[in-house]
Amino acid sequence: MQLLIVHRDPEMGEALMQMVKSYTRQACDLVTSDRAAIDWARRHKHCDLLLTQLEAEGIDGLALGSSLSELFPTLQVLFFPNYAATERRLDIPKSKVFPEPIEGDDLLDAIERAEKAPPDSPDLFHVADVLQMCCLSRCNGALQFVNGEKNGLVYLRSGRIVHAETSSLRGGDALREIANWEHVEFAYERSVRPPLETIKAPWDEVLIDLVTSKEEPKSQRRSA
Repeated sequence: MQLLIVHRDPEMGEALMQMVKSYTRQACDLVTSDRAAIDWARRHKHCDLLLTQLEAEGIDGLALGSSLSELFPTLQVLFFPNYAATERRLDIPKSKVFPEPIEGDDLLDAIERAEKAPPDSPDLFHVADVLQMCCLSRCNGALQFVNGEKNGLVYLRSGRIVHAETSSLRGGDALREIANWEHVEFAYERSVRPPLETIKAPWDEVLIDLVTSKEEPKSQRRSA
């Protein structure tokens, strides 16, 4: 499996690359910008896993992941956001988002899962993982989530979830439906503005309520 790390801090990037080379059998290269990543991609026939900062000088991880996915259709992506791990409100099992300080074992587990993924499998993310990452990063724009034939949009303003839509629902009901899909493919469009605001609660309260409501039926079954 061929890995590419994109990290602006050469020291941190080198540490990540050495960890990969020391504890896995994977080929791994390091670059420090989107431009360098695109140049790297043009010289290579394949890339299986991209590990990129979400945002840094010269790096837009969401846009880069989208661009490289066009060159490498089976690409999977892991993100290094620029908020601290202590800021997370939810711990997502098998997360693909790694704020600092990065838990090395968790990152290595994610690399191993990518290696074991079936050929041509889609790059799936947990809905709450993506929403938490984008909210803590204070993103603006729209997130498109796809699960099979189902499609939904979640609109963000300065890291707040302000509106959601599916084919049949709007607002909080639509967000609840999207959260129930759990694992999805997603795309991000920074320039899209929300058509209206239907969700007023803080994003972390919204996500915690959604996750809790999904877990309640299982708890009830265990206690029955």
